[in-house]
Amino acid sequence: MKKGNGKGDELMASNYIRFDWAMKRLLRNKANFAVLEGFLTTLLNEKIVIQKLLESESNQEDEFDKYNRVDMLAENSKGELILIEVQNNNEYAYFQRMLFGTSKLVTEYINRGEGYDKVRKVYSVNIVYFSLGSGKDIVYHGKTEFRGIHQGDVLELTPFQKQTFKVDSVSQLYPEYYILKVNDFNQVACSPLEEWIYYMNTGDIPDGATAPGLDEARQRLKLDKMTKEELNAYYRHLDNIVILRDNIYTERAEGRAEGRMEEKREMVHNMKSLNIPLDTISQVTGLSIEEIKSL
Repeated sequence: MKKGNGKGDELMASNYIRFDWAMKRLLRNKANFAVLEGFLTTLLNEKIVIQKLLESESNQEDEFDKYNRVDMLAENSKGELILIEVQNNNEYAYFQRMLFGTSKLVTEYINRGEGYDKVRKVYSVNIVYFSLGSGKDIVYHGKTEFRGIHQGDVLELTPFQKQTFKVDSVSQLYPEYYILKVNDFNQVACSPLEEWIYYMNTGDIPDGATAPGLDEARQRLKLDKMTKEELNAYYRHLDNIVILRDNIYTERAEGRAEGRMEEKREMVHNMKSLNIPLDTISQVTGLSIEEIKSL
């Protein structure tokens, strides 16, 4: 398969379609649900069957969002809601965005007058291609539990509540969050989930990968099944993704440079307060006499 001639080439590690593009164009087709079901089964560690795709206000996108993000809302066979979002560009308030998205789903998918026992379980699955927060892992799981401030015990459901709600813990009644920091994965895939993350990061599916859904992805997410028009649109998408990533790297570099300059300003201020000669300050900091005087 011949690759395109643009910046997007560096994202094309194989003949398979990137996951975010597949979510936009292919995985919304019921015939391709097996790919998404395999990924969710691997992530949530339970068999997931997608009943249907749903619409919510969060599905709306503007011109920038066409390349920056994509989301999909699915309902599984148990009536639970699963919001999957791919975010390509840095967003400093993304944690709050996750909260906002799940909160809206909780209120959107309950009818007026229904009891609180009808509140739907929500899973928020976030695939991010930027450095979200500060942490060493590549996959994070967040859930709600109530812990005693005196005894340190976790508040549990009564037997009646367990039987009524068909769950074992309070946390299972609340939204759960998953964050996959796929850009940070730079090792050999040693588990089914890592095989999926490897594909999301590189666009490649190794021959030996056996994670649920990846075999279906091999069959259905091939570039050679796309029309010429679809390929051209796909290459434009890759080019825009590269531009977004370049912006992230530029922001990081500028941030580091600004941090170093701030350190030099503080150093100059301290050295001036000690009446250290300007030429000595210049030698230590690498700044010119004129720059030192202006600080």
